[in-house]
Parts: sequence; structure tokens; C-alpha cells
Amino acid sequence: QVRLAESGGGLVQAGGSLRLSCAASGRSFSRYAMGWFRQALGKEREFVAAVSASGGNTGYADSVKGRFTISRDNAKNTVYLQMNSLKPEDTAVYSCAANLRSYTGTYSSTSRDYTNWGQGTQVTVSS
Repeated sequence: QVRLAESGGGLVQAGGSLRLSCAASGRSFSRYAMGWFRQALGKEREFVAAVSASGGNTGYADSVKGRFTISRDNAKNTVYLQMNSLKPEDTAVYSCAANLRSYTGTYSSTSRDYTNWGQGTQVTVSS
């Protein structure tokens, strides 16, 4: 059983930065892809970024491309989301997710492909 725990959320002014972390416990972290999703109040959950098992392949939503960076440290069982140039529209609960069915070198931007989810961390960007 894989358990995920996010940290690093908070309140930041527009233009600021935050780094989210997601620590994983359980099965071999280096064998599966990881993703970040977010859900704003009253809106559907949306894909933010994902990284393959080895960290060699990454993908981003158009809305965050060039501002956010996903990375992972397999030695620490942790995936990160560096968020720069934050905007008020980035305000949401951010959740990390693990895709235990992922194939080597791949990642998914579809939430239903992810098998394990964290509780989420709130990010609020003030204008």
C-alpha cells in the first residue's frame, strides 16, 4: 500500500513562489509515475504536472508551463512541485497522486489513471 503526504502549501502574494513536496511510503517509489493535480473551489479537478518513474519525462498543463517544475528524488521517495510566478487563478487544493500501473518512461495527465492519492494541501495566491 502506497501512502502519500503533501506539504508546503500556504498563502503567497501574486508573483511569489512555493515548493510543494509529496512524500511516499510503501512500495518501490522509483517504479511508478507521479502526478500533481489541483481543484479550485467549485471547479473540477485538473491536471497540473506529471513525471515518469525515473524522472526522465515530464508533462505540464498549458496553464502552468514555464512557471511550474515537477521533479522527484527517488532516494528520498519524494516528488516536488516548484511553483513560480504564481497567479490568483493558481489558488486550489493541490494533491499528489501515484500511478502504480504506469509503464517505464511514461506518465499520464488523466486522473483516473492514478491509483493512490494524498490528502491535498491548500495553496492560496492573493492579488
